[in-house]
Amino acid sequence: MNPNEVLAVAMFASFIGLVFTGFPVAWILGGLAVAFTALAIVFNADFNFPFAVDWGYTSLVVDRSWNVMENWVMVALPMFIFMGLLLDRSGIANQLMVSFSRLFGGLRGGLAVAIALIGMLLAATTGIIGASVVLLALLGLPVMLQNGYDRSLAAGAVCAVGTLGILIPPSIMLVLMADRMAMSVGDLFLGALFPGAMLGGLYIVYLLGYGLLKPEGAPAGKHDPMDWRALGDLGVAILPPAFLILAVLGSIFFGLATPTEAAGVGAAGALLLAAAKRKIDLPVLKNVLLQTTRTTAFIFGVLLGATAFALVLRGLGGDELIERALLNLPFGPTGIIVTILFATFLLGFFLDWIELTLIVLPLVSPVVVNLGFDPIWFTVLFAVCLQTSFLTPPVGFAIFYLKGVAPPGVEVRTIYRGVAPFIALQLIGLVILFNWRELVTWLPSQAYR
Repeated sequence: MNPNEVLAVAMFASFIGLVFTGFPVAWILGGLAVAFTALAIVFNADFNFPFAVDWGYTSLVVDRSWNVMENWVMVALPMFIFMGLLLDRSGIANQLMVSFSRLFGGLRGGLAVAIALIGMLLAATTGIIGASVVLLALLGLPVMLQNGYDRSLAAGAVCAVGTLGILIPPSIMLVLMADRMAMSVGDLFLGALFPGAMLGGLYIVYLLGYGLLKPEGAPAGKHDPMDWRALGDLGVAILPPAFLILAVLGSIFFGLATPTEAAGVGAAGALLLAAAKRKIDLPVLKNVLLQTTRTTAFIFGVLLGATAFALVLRGLGGDELIERALLNLPFGPTGIIVTILFATFLLGFFLDWIELTLIVLPLVSPVVVNLGFDPIWFTVLFAVCLQTSFLTPPVGFAIFYLKGVAPPGVEVRTIYRGVAPFIALQLIGLVILFNWRELVTWLPSQAYR
């Protein structure tokens, strides 16, 4: 390796090591970019090492970082976050829980299926993992435990279903991925729609199968009988989220609005729904705006740090080094993609989805394109891998969101046991998407005909 590549390896290794210190990731990324730029300049001036990163290169880093803040696509992030937080206060999920429990409560595993369906609807409206997991835990976990559900199954179902919001559009993760991959957000939303629904379907099949094979762990729940009035209540409960889904995704899919404009439509729709249900007042609105600002600031802080880190790493030849290493693997193109996804799955045990999206995805994407694979297909596979990272210890954030609001008796090890089958289901879903690419590519190919 030449001196540039040695410094690039040291920079990436430093990042992996410092992540475990618990220091804020945004500062780690930005600090390493500054530190290794300074090292390159000093070694170049004092030891005549021919580093590609110099004083002139720093202006490029500053310009690109500024361009990130001017990116119009990124305006969608605070809008979607605001929409999700406001819906969390609207009472829609509580209505859905009551209605779906009446519909499915008589089935073995039916309450868990109700949670899965509610989670899928919330995923298509909120897209915020923390909000979804906490809301589902507060609504569904006590009900399932009171009806004699196995603690591991109940906890695992809530965790797994809550993570669907990061994959089913509109998703803030997909917005960031589209920006990093320089592709259309609308195309990526379309590509992720069937995979997200498929994963939800796999969860439901598993829950119903569990109820049949182990009825003592997922018994039929106590519920009011289903009648026409109950069906009407279900329709009324589904209508608000369905309206919001149609407003946001429909306006994108039918070419009526850009994703950024659709995010504004969604935020306005969520505000109208909350007002119609009389769930909004000045203190609630101030709290939602404050949380939106904090979450957006956190994401943009990491985004700026990651942009600087990636540019310095690229200037040191890190992307070319990774590309050569991957292309020289003793596998064919398919084996290289499998290796990337496997490495992403392992990194998900220790790194958050934001770091993996902003650092790893841009580094491996040139390899994927050079091998002739569809970038939308690969990005959705990458997204499914990152969704799995929410459930894998020790950094599985969904596990800790649930633990924070779980009733007494639901321990972390109980949650770990519960999420294990759902991690396996996500990996099965990944294999299905890997072998049947049309599940990802068909809808984007049809959208603009």
